[in-house]
Amino acid sequence: MKKVYLETFGCQMNVSDSERVATVLESENFEMTPDEDSADIVLFNTCSVREKAEHKLYTRIGQIRKLYSKKKIVGVLGCVAQLEGETLFDKNPSIDFVLGTKAVGRASKAIESVLEGRSKFLDVGEREPDYDWSVAETQKHSPYISFVPIIEGCNKFCTYCIVPFSRGREKSLPAPEIIRHVHKLHRQGVKEVHLIGQNVNSYRPKTSEGLEDFRGATAFSKLLRAVAATGIARIKFTTSFPRDFHTDIIEAINENENLCNWVHLPVQSGSNKILRLMRRGHTIENYFERIDKIKTSDRKISLTTDIIIGFPNESEVDFQDSLKMVDYCQFDSCYIFKYSPRIGTPAYQFEDNVSVEEKKQRFIELEERQRLNQHRIFKSYLNKTVQVLVEKKSSQNNFDLSGRTSCHKVVQFKGSAALLGKIVDIEITESKSNTLYGKVLNTFV
Repeated sequence: MKKVYLETFGCQMNVSDSERVATVLESENFEMTPDEDSADIVLFNTCSVREKAEHKLYTRIGQIRKLYSKKKIVGVLGCVAQLEGETLFDKNPSIDFVLGTKAVGRASKAIESVLEGRSKFLDVGEREPDYDWSVAETQKHSPYISFVPIIEGCNKFCTYCIVPFSRGREKSLPAPEIIRHVHKLHRQGVKEVHLIGQNVNSYRPKTSEGLEDFRGATAFSKLLRAVAATGIARIKFTTSFPRDFHTDIIEAINENENLCNWVHLPVQSGSNKILRLMRRGHTIENYFERIDKIKTSDRKISLTTDIIIGFPNESEVDFQDSLKMVDYCQFDSCYIFKYSPRIGTPAYQFEDNVSVEEKKQRFIELEERQRLNQHRIFKSYLNKTVQVLVEKKSSQNNFDLSGRTSCHKVVQFKGSAALLGKIVDIEITESKSNTLYGKVLNTFV
């Protein structure tokens, strides 16, 4: 039996794809292994959002070829594979096969072709009409948390983003299929599902089948209520697109305790000029209206975002607008990125006219502003009780267990491994910039 090592770069969609790749390979009598040394086949499921991730791929392939005298089959999957196609073979002759984002279900066919002597196997075709979105229990990244894709692709074409080219156009999965999937996970003992997609609130299935009995201003808010009705303990969703974020989503969260009180809503910039150049389709005023609605919820909804600094033509005034925006929104967490041009995006044609040093200084200033805001937010949890899904043993020596609140904050605490997979009451005794610490009070489910 051939052993396969699978390494994943990038977002939750990639992790979800890798789980299904492993599921298919296991069913085709390949053995998945976490040990790269013992593997006959090494697969890299790639990310193309940032150039750094692409460089990491070539570094890792070089390491594989250098470390092992016995040749291993090397396959490249995912976004880089979709974008680069057969040119990957020219860039790195060590690659044996390439599978695009919608061809990952045919990984076993690619491996078999190489084993039979065919070189440079390429498949960047469409997904199978009957593609199976389920994941074997043995291949889940967590026994307690599952990713459930509801939409793939993107129609937004923001000028800096490569995703519409690597993932294709938006395609929503049928609601009955999603709901059946969640019911199955619930029966298997999964406590938390993440409804995932590049833009989940752009969810628009071909028909309303499965959603007829649920009210909502949009198909996505109807879907949230339908998934909530399954009774699964926790439901999170990511990522949301500001222009498509209807306030009825907040109403659905307010009505259903198992819809978690966390919204990730990438803003990217606080400047209307930069938002126009990015082609985001919303103004900062539009964004603030949505934030105001989120902040009025009785559920104390946690708000996180993404920000790009140093986008072409970003002036000091534009950057100051982003600082003001961060203060207005009071994000619980913020992922800050220094702009780097991506070949194939419209913004690649723009002059990258913010210097490396200026980007660095703006990054530091914005990070410090966010750190101060975040410190106040996390400190507000002191002496309060939160419910935590116990996910894993802690990587910190002074604590035994780690989990997340319904608002997606990491909590570390002492406790028995018997608590793994349970939702427990934790009293918060200490806060740091990215983590809360506490003690167990009660166990629920």
